Amino acid sequence: MKDTKGRRRFIDYPRQGREGPRRWLPSWRLLLGTSGCAVAALAGLFAVVYATIDIPGENSLARKQATVYYWADGSQMVSVGAVNRQSVALGKVPDSVEHSVIAAENATFYTDSGVSLKGIARAVMNMASGEEAQGGSTITQQFVKNTYLSQDRTVTRKVKEFIIALKINNQRPKQEILRDYLNTSWFGRGSYGIQAAAHAYYGIDAKDLDAGQGAVLAALLKGSEQYDPGLGAANHRRSVARWKWILDRQVDTGWMSRQERAKYRKYPEPLPPAKPTSQAGQTGYLVDVANKFIKSNTGLTDKDLARGGYRIHTTFDKARTRQLEKAVTGVRKKTIDPKKRAADRFAQFGAASVRPEDGAVVALYGGTDATQHFSNNADTAAVPAGSAFKPFVLAAALQQQADQPVRQPVDAWGQQPQAVRPPNAWEDLTGALVKGQSPPFVQAGRHLGLQRIRDLAVKAGLHKESLAQLEPTFPLGTSVPSAIRMASAYTTFTGGGLHADPYAVSRMTLDGKPVDGFARPAPERVVSTEVAQQVTAALEGVGWRILGMPEADARKDAGRGLVNRPVAAGATEPGDRLKSAWFVAGQAPPASGDGNEPITAVTLFRNKPGTPDLLPMEGVGGSGPERGTTLPPKVWSAYRKAVS
Repeated sequence: MKDTKGRRRFIDYPRQGREGPRRWLPSWRLLLGTSGCAVAALAGLFAVVYATIDIPGENSLARKQATVYYWADGSQMVSVGAVNRQSVALGKVPDSVEHSVIAAENATFYTDSGVSLKGIARAVMNMASGEEAQGGSTITQQFVKNTYLSQDRTVTRKVKEFIIALKINNQRPKQEILRDYLNTSWFGRGSYGIQAAAHAYYGIDAKDLDAGQGAVLAALLKGSEQYDPGLGAANHRRSVARWKWILDRQVDTGWMSRQERAKYRKYPEPLPPAKPTSQAGQTGYLVDVANKFIKSNTGLTDKDLARGGYRIHTTFDKARTRQLEKAVTGVRKKTIDPKKRAADRFAQFGAASVRPEDGAVVALYGGTDATQHFSNNADTAAVPAGSAFKPFVLAAALQQQADQPVRQPVDAWGQQPQAVRPPNAWEDLTGALVKGQSPPFVQAGRHLGLQRIRDLAVKAGLHKESLAQLEPTFPLGTSVPSAIRMASAYTTFTGGGLHADPYAVSRMTLDGKPVDGFARPAPERVVSTEVAQQVTAALEGVGWRILGMPEADARKDAGRGLVNRPVAAGATEPGDRLKSAWFVAGQAPPASGDGNEPITAVTLFRNKPGTPDLLPMEGVGGSGPERGTTLPPKVWSAYRKAVS
């Protein structure tokens, strides 16, 4: 095609010899040429990128530094040591285990090019929209990420992963890639590699795993935090479901016959999780709480933390933690005797102290020993709060009264009406709290609305997930908050109506650089200062009554500096007949100018391992149904004396 001067045009666009819209429609030659150029450009770009990105040196997990946890005073609490990884030859991994992994993670492993274009496209789109970059990676890509790259979720890292996976697939046999993948993958419980995982979950070498056990371990590759069956009932259900799917998937992909599949009908239960001896006593519970806070605030996972190199500064006070443990141990030794009384079997204490002004968790008691009793009693959400929940009902009632003044009618002389509050519409409720009565709280729930009470409890710091259904008994404490959350929520009353979310880590570094996510938000207003003071005043009476000292005598002694007055207290009353006992209290030393001392929540319950429901409390600690309810106050008193 020539222009008006007779010269040939390189690109005939807009098209000459055409009129109207047809002038702007590209010819098939132009479309074909443009597409060819685009493909050639992309191919050239890919060739340049492919040539530019080399296979880097391996990330040596064995050279990673330990992660160190520090007490609040800066002294070292514990060093979590080198990565637990033991490499084994593929010949020592049963074929059935290999097949479980391939069926679960990458059924086309032996025939694909080492990459998944669909998975890469989905990951890039997710990252571009700000979502998680996950799913769709082949075994080769996962191996590359584990061995050669960081765990960053960026487009650049994903492109490098793609190119390196292609190169690895072209340069190394599939069997070798599978071997190294199995030796570098994270299985949870501090285990990198199939050999370490076999010992962590079944106490055997990888070579001794059967197909059923192999399928359980293969399920963990999807995420041990969700599929480790030892981490709760929900995890166990997910593990069993995926275990069945992996076995069935092997039949569908031809890796297992139906006859072989029929042999594996019973789920092979793994060993319970075990902690290293360095985390004995309370240390393991402290590390658990610190890690939970880190994961919720930074997005890091157990796998990330297990790679090591972190310096974690916690809020835990060394002296208070040891004094709290000593207080629980002393009361337990004096009052709990499982050999003498059947009711004392499976008795468990949990406790936590939280600082009102900023929400710092300064001490906790999670159980007798983290290497023997794995559930953290200070952080479990399974124990009914009972009457310790009633102050939230009182606070909701007082706040409603403060927010809704009533008007007096015009008097006989026509005086201007003015807003006034009733003299004390909730006097009966306050008295019921002090006397340990329940009916007024059920009535208050009907009058206030249960949702109002629930909303206040959540604002005060209780997790919504731990709160019970909104039924008539809700105000009586059917909810199951943890000791940490109960102590935190009570700081609302001693903190003048303000609440700061509890936290366990003040700062954290990796290779000397600070990790983001530890900025502390300002405390939020939950109730007015006046309401907080009214609730605190009522709780002082509860505290003095439960601690066995007449209020008048206690006030006299406190004035002489002989005792520390309880500024907040709540307890599960004997009449509740619930399967738990609580005591939540704080103190303010006379002549102290530092404000209120930490609030401490102590709980006692009975839980038989492997059973979901709590056992009855009647008879715990001695004869009489009321005996068990006296033990949490005894722990608090012993702890208070130790820290005074």
